[in-house]
Amino acid sequence: MEFIASVDVVVIGGGITGTAVLRELSKYDLGCLLLEKEPDLAIGTTKANSAILHAGFDAPTGSLKAITNVRGNKLYHELEKELGLDIKWTGSMVVATNEEEMQSLQELLQRGRANGVEGLAILTHDEVILKEPNLKVVIGALWAPTAGVCWPFGAAVAFAECAIQNGAKVMCDCRVLGFIKEDGRIAAVETSSGVIKTRYVVNAAGIYADEIARLAGDASFTISPRKGEYILFDKTACSNLVYGVVFPTPTKKSKGILICTTTHGNTFIGSNAQDIHEREDLAVTAEGMNEIIASARKLIPNLPMGAAITEFAGLRAVSSTGDFIIGASGAEGFYNAAGMQSPGLTSAPAVAEILAEAIAEDRGAVKKRYFKKDLPHKVSFCRMTRREQAAAIEENKLYGRVICRCETITEAEIVEAIKRPCSARTVDGVKRRTRAGMGRCQGGFCGPRVTQIIARELDISIPEVLKERADSHLFYEKNQADREEA
Repeated sequence: MEFIASVDVVVIGGGITGTAVLRELSKYDLGCLLLEKEPDLAIGTTKANSAILHAGFDAPTGSLKAITNVRGNKLYHELEKELGLDIKWTGSMVVATNEEEMQSLQELLQRGRANGVEGLAILTHDEVILKEPNLKVVIGALWAPTAGVCWPFGAAVAFAECAIQNGAKVMCDCRVLGFIKEDGRIAAVETSSGVIKTRYVVNAAGIYADEIARLAGDASFTISPRKGEYILFDKTACSNLVYGVVFPTPTKKSKGILICTTTHGNTFIGSNAQDIHEREDLAVTAEGMNEIIASARKLIPNLPMGAAITEFAGLRAVSSTGDFIIGASGAEGFYNAAGMQSPGLTSAPAVAEILAEAIAEDRGAVKKRYFKKDLPHKVSFCRMTRREQAAAIEENKLYGRVICRCETITEAEIVEAIKRPCSARTVDGVKRRTRAGMGRCQGGFCGPRVTQIIARELDISIPEVLKERADSHLFYEKNQADREEA
């Protein structure tokens, strides 16, 4: 294998944790490179989760989950402004439907206060109804005003783009194959694209973090995938089903099947929790859908199931330790950010601080004098005023061509997503950056046109356009299909 790069730090994994680590490292005088095995960032756990910025009352006091959750929640309040993150600080409720569950809420209240969560309070039935009128069967709730919801994919891309504007680099379609050591220390990473010299590696590989760690000689933990299924509702039909985050009283295995709003106005129910063996099993099941619906109906009996527009599943990385695995491993120069299940999204900026500080201290790196913390903020066309829309069309006629009718997404926004520093190169990449294809028809109308725009802007053929992953071709040349059939 040939050497293709030499950097101080390689970050493995382009999800919310890996991109947050990359951004934090880019604050220092370090050469940093993030590797992602898929064609785009954040298409693992980050793309399919509940998108909640947790307050921090659930995790055991003193655990890494609790410490980084509370710190991460505070950091997102700063990052929201700096990076233009899509966040709604809705607050969250854990609701009770009987006296036994009310006792559980008291335990969560005390734990949350011990964890340092601010503003926690127990609400009566009447106080709950004032905030969430559809929760008529609830007798009380734990209220956490510091919680909210965000757009996780957008946050991960923003972290990466901020890192890039500060000198870091990102390589997609680059799979890690192994490591080269010298005198017991990490010296290089072997990848599908070539060998990268480095002194430090951060393992943020999600459900594959244990496999990456074993390649480096660290067999101290294992990761088990836990699948969660969801149902998403059309925002035009039930945007007022709930206004924030509504949890049932949690179990030892899960925070429970919740009813939750999104930053874009949709509502979803989910997720359940299924421990599985296959790390790529994202199939939804009839049993799972029935479980989710039955649980959600305990809180809101009249669920508008006719307004459901899609079902999906995501995988969480459950560690054998029961907690996050953060920090240096037995392999010198190798750092883990593993087992990042809930509240991993919320904790990501705090985890990044821990790892970046540790590596900078070991390397003797100092912070840059002119770190560019802000990203240019851009308002989507559908959120502009009529006057702003007219001005945008006057400046760029592609704003006058609506490609996605459900979400009012224009051709200009799609082209911009393809040309961004962390560019959209797949149909789902465009969807997650712009929402083209996320409306009621789920891409039935705009999908073919989005495909044409990607092919045109990347100067590739239609059959070369991918849906999401490296093998997810949507179209084939007719003669190619005939040859394969023969």
